[in-house]
Amino acid sequence: MSTMIATRDAYGQTLAELGEENPAIVVLDADLSGSTKTSVFAKKFPERFFNMGIAEANMVGTAAGLAAAGKVPFLSTFAIFAAGRAWEQIRQSLAYPKANVKVVATHGGITVGEDGGSHQSVEDIAIMRAIPNMTVLVPADGPETARSIRAAAACKGPVYVRLGRNKVPTVTTDDAPFEIGKGVQLAAGTDLTFVTTGLMTAQAVAAAELLAQEGISARVVHLATIKPLDGEILLKAARETGAIVTAEEHSVVGGLGGAVAEYLSETCPVPLKRVGILDRFGLSGKAEELLKYFGLMPADLAEAGREIVARKRA
Repeated sequence: MSTMIATRDAYGQTLAELGEENPAIVVLDADLSGSTKTSVFAKKFPERFFNMGIAEANMVGTAAGLAAAGKVPFLSTFAIFAAGRAWEQIRQSLAYPKANVKVVATHGGITVGEDGGSHQSVEDIAIMRAIPNMTVLVPADGPETARSIRAAAACKGPVYVRLGRNKVPTVTTDDAPFEIGKGVQLAAGTDLTFVTTGLMTAQAVAAAELLAQEGISARVVHLATIKPLDGEILLKAARETGAIVTAEEHSVVGGLGGAVAEYLSETCPVPLKRVGILDRFGLSGKAEELLKYFGLMPADLAEAGREIVARKRA
C-alpha cells in the first residue's frame, strides 16, 4: 500500500524546518515532547524550546505572552489535555484576543489505543470548533500535515491542529495545494459522497473502491479544515450526488458530521449519515481493533454508503 507516516512525525520534522526559516518560532510542550515529536525542534533550537512541565494551563498563558511579544508559539500536548485541561485558557488567552498561537495536539481519537477512554479524545474537534476565532485543522496524512503546519504558521491568529499517534497511509501528494478553508476531492463519484477528515479519509478511499466493484459510484471529499468549513465543495457534492456519508475518528456529536449536517440542513438537505464514535467513550485496545470495534473500517463505510444510496433512491 502507500507510504505509512504518523502525522505527529511529520509535525516534528516540519516544525524543525520552520524553526530554521523563521527565528520568531518558539515551541512549548507539557512534558511530552518525545511523544508529540517537538523533541526534534528542541534538539535543534534548545534556546527556543520550553518544557513547561505538566502544567498545560500555564503553558497556554505563557504562549499567549510570547505571542504578544511578537513570537510565533507552537504548543503541544495530547489532545485530551489541550482541548480538555487547558480549554478555558485557550478560550480566554488565545481565542478571545486572537493571539497568534498554534495549538498542535497529538494522540487524538481512539487510535491512541491501549491508553483507553480516559486518554482517547473524541470530543476535541467539537470543543475547539465551538470557540470563536479558532481555526481547526485535521490533516489526513504525513504530507498534508507538513502543509497544514506551514499554513498554520502563516495564518494570523489561533489555530488548533489535531494529529494522531499511529502511522497512517498517505492519500495526498507532496505537491498538492493546501489552503485553509478549502476541501479537496480525492475520488470522483455520482451516487454518494464520503466527506471525511483525518485518518478516516484513507478508509473512505478504500470504501469507495469496494463500492465501485458493486457498481456504486462514490465521491470522496476530504476536509482538512473543519473550521472554516468549505461550504462550496459540500454544496456541489450534495447537489451532484444527492447523498452524504461523513466519517471521522471523533464523536458524531459536534465534530465533522455535525458541522456538515448543520451546513447542508440550511442550504441543500439530502440524505446524510454520520459515521464516527456514537456518543460514548473509547476503550483500551490495539488501534486496528478499536477501529473495527467502533465501526470505522472501509467495510463499515461501504455499508453506510449502500444504506444512504438506498435511502436516496427510496
